[in-house]
Amino acid sequence: MKKTLVGVLATAMLFTGTAMATPPSDVQKQLDGLTKQHEFPAALATITEGNGRTAAYTSGTSELGKRTAVPRNGQVRAGSNTKAFVATVVMQLVGEGKVELDKPINHYLPGAIKDDRITVRQLLNHTSGLANYTNYLGLEKFEEVRHRYLEPRELLDIGNAHPVTNQPGEKFKYSNTNYVLLGLLIQKVTGRPVAENVDQRIVRKLNLNDTYWPGVGEQGIRGKHPHGYAKTGNGIEDVTELDPSWGWAAGQIISTTKDLNAFYRGLLKGDLLKKAQLDEMKKTVDTAGEMWPGVEYGLGIASAPLSCGGRSWGHGGDIHGYETRGGVTDTGRAFSVAVTALPGTFQDTQEEAGKAHEAVLATVDAALCGAK
Repeated sequence: MKKTLVGVLATAMLFTGTAMATPPSDVQKQLDGLTKQHEFPAALATITEGNGRTAAYTSGTSELGKRTAVPRNGQVRAGSNTKAFVATVVMQLVGEGKVELDKPINHYLPGAIKDDRITVRQLLNHTSGLANYTNYLGLEKFEEVRHRYLEPRELLDIGNAHPVTNQPGEKFKYSNTNYVLLGLLIQKVTGRPVAENVDQRIVRKLNLNDTYWPGVGEQGIRGKHPHGYAKTGNGIEDVTELDPSWGWAAGQIISTTKDLNAFYRGLLKGDLLKKAQLDEMKKTVDTAGEMWPGVEYGLGIASAPLSCGGRSWGHGGDIHGYETRGGVTDTGRAFSVAVTALPGTFQDTQEEAGKAHEAVLATVDAALCGAK
């Protein structure tokens, strides 16, 4: 989920996840830079080679103020990576002839939004112009909404209550409201919960054993995990436990860096979609001014340029306590990294927060370009 960077300075007790007797790898050095130089409490990462072999890395501390090892392949809140899962289910329904990309969403959900022109495709690639409901939730006072349960229709109502940002199809403008509608679309067409669809159509098919959609009212993280931190009105807080219902189909999933690699690899290899639907998913629009330089957005997945040439496919996610970034190349090499705070939580200025975010992206680029 997208967040505004906020500044605050704090100190963490840090240690590396690499044994002292072994020279640190390039990826390990990058993770250590994230925790030591850029002050993220913990960083976790997984490289998956084209042949499927994986290597896990960690740095920092799992819990501030303690020398607690970061669990390898620990679970984190994956934020907007959820969109790629939801988009994949929608594209499966397209392949099954149950949904048409260029039909208005109101065809499937009569009266859901005011504009009958907005299509399923425009929701998937964020060109609908619908207001982003998360801008109006009061997340800047997170301590007040942290444990609040919100129904999906409440999220849609918030988005509908505010003016559109552009005409349908005019330009890319990231809006979580789009994916609430897509979650409702999946439920309407299949007659089953979106969480169940994601589980049965993706998680079980790819054996993503550490990935799940939290149940209604579930605020914790089930498996081994590092603690996540955020700045609230009370200062820096451990926000590992929260109600993620406000993210729903736009950002609720919990996963690991290993599972995220497996998901994006499986998706791009064609394990989840027919070629026609995967080709549609990879048709992109320009995101200039909205995402980091060079990024193009398809139908629930994004394409980013690599410094070594070529591009990677993935998504990434921001939610209180965790940021995830990663991607997969044409060769099947995949990398995902997670840090346990959003950039700006532990930085003193906007400039430092921006550098922290760039360091996360640089870690992804280095790993996908061959660093081990």
